[in-house]
Amino acid sequence: MSGDADYSDAEFLITTVARLIETPDVRHVAVGAASPIPGAAALLVRKLKGGTPRVSLIHGKATNPFTDGGREIFDCAGQGRVDVFFLGGVQIDGEANINLVGTGDYPKVDKRFPGSFGSAYMYFVVPKVILFRPEHTRRVFVPKVDFVSAPGLSAPDVRRPGGPKYLVTELCVMSFDAGRGRFRLESVTPGRTVEEVRDNTGFEIEIPDRVAKTLAPEPERLALLRSSVGREIADVYPGFARDMLGVAA
Repeated sequence: MSGDADYSDAEFLITTVARLIETPDVRHVAVGAASPIPGAAALLVRKLKGGTPRVSLIHGKATNPFTDGGREIFDCAGQGRVDVFFLGGVQIDGEANINLVGTGDYPKVDKRFPGSFGSAYMYFVVPKVILFRPEHTRRVFVPKVDFVSAPGLSAPDVRRPGGPKYLVTELCVMSFDAGRGRFRLESVTPGRTVEEVRDNTGFEIEIPDRVAKTLAPEPERLALLRSSVGREIADVYPGFARDMLGVAA
């Protein structure tokens, strides 16, 4: 991704995600398990903004305010007190449906994955859900998911304050228009092309006449990632902080 640049792929993705949540309407960012890049992005924004937004990293010590696991964060989200959450998937399709269960003809799947847990609930109630999947291939971005763990769209008579707003991958950033039920290409990673995005996506996306390049990490943000933010994320992901950011726990 970064080629000869002085930042890693992980650092690029962290700063890319951070820009999407660095907005005045975001007061509380919650990050689920096995999510070091979104977690680091949220902590970076908090550092840049002098202590806001509130950041809750599940399984953290200093960054996890919940003492009763998923039930507390679900209650918090249902009350409208979580503004951003992150979801990924084994598969994602053009209607922003995600599959966290397995590939193949359900229930006789070819490969089984951990499962949906509260993904469908969070998808419905959190106003800004960011889909994050570094790998950008047709294996992931399929015409139709094999199993719908969480739907990207709902019927008009279904009250749904939450839903997908962005998708971040190694190749690009896309936005999602729920009204039209499709993704729109917003920017492409430096060194990558629109054609690469199209060739590696198994569904149709809207491509504007001019597509920007995703911004590279600024020196100030890299410095924070490699110091104070890196030490904070090491509380939850010491291996990631050591290997990706060069910070010891």
